Amino acid sequence: MLKPAFQKDDVLLADIETARSQTDTLHIWWLGQSGFLLQYNGKHLLFDPYLSDSLSEKYAQTDKPHVRISERVVDPQTLVMVDIVTSSHNHTDHLDADTLRPLVLANPALQFVIPEANRTFIADRLKTDPAWPIGLTDGQSVPIDGLLFHGVPAAHNELERDAEGRSKFMGFVVELGPYRVYHSGDTLWYDGMVDLLRPFDVDVAFLPINGNKPERRVAGNLDPDEAARLGRDIGAKLVVPHHYDLFEFNTADPADFVKACEQYGTPYRIMQLGEQIRLSR
Repeated sequence: MLKPAFQKDDVLLADIETARSQTDTLHIWWLGQSGFLLQYNGKHLLFDPYLSDSLSEKYAQTDKPHVRISERVVDPQTLVMVDIVTSSHNHTDHLDADTLRPLVLANPALQFVIPEANRTFIADRLKTDPAWPIGLTDGQSVPIDGLLFHGVPAAHNELERDAEGRSKFMGFVVELGPYRVYHSGDTLWYDGMVDLLRPFDVDVAFLPINGNKPERRVAGNLDPDEAARLGRDIGAKLVVPHHYDLFEFNTADPADFVKACEQYGTPYRIMQLGEQIRLSR
């Protein structure tokens, strides 16, 4: 039986709409895997959505089935309020044509933030104009629709770069009004990571917890203990875990993350699918 969402579909959409009236508040919804919808003063930012069954269908008859263990939270074509969407790297659960094409149709003015190194690949997968996405590499900062994006490298499993030295795997620090949020993308811990992130004085860090197990035959991520320590070491005021409870073969127990956070004194919040949290100064 699939794990149920806290709220989904029309109930979730109503919650997003109601939040519009609460200005100067940062609203966050977890949409599953690494997907988070953020709303601040009427602007909507969607990190790395995966809202289809494309991977389950692709791998159904293989020796690496992607058996889903949680409900889909929302149909992407109903998310008609999105201003900006991101893809941190080219893996399908972060760059899903079956999610992104409906989003584009529902939001004609949608802006799309990607690693510059991946532009050609992304244009081919989405069958879109290669000039459309906004490309970043690490160390770059770009204002987009009132938000400020900073590119941060990610190691999945390596700090891989293209021939021009641009990061293929990335995270993003985004400034929304007074708030700074860090979405890691998929990443392991790498040398210099703490020194790079700590100066941002992050309010919310979205960090993966599914770990790095070669027997899964997929690139790995931070494990629960590492995510709790990284959140503490960068001084994040709140750490929210992601990249679990989607596929049977590649998940983690958030209880292990809770235990580690309590050991290290890391402020945390475990979100349910479709749940909202609010931050206000």
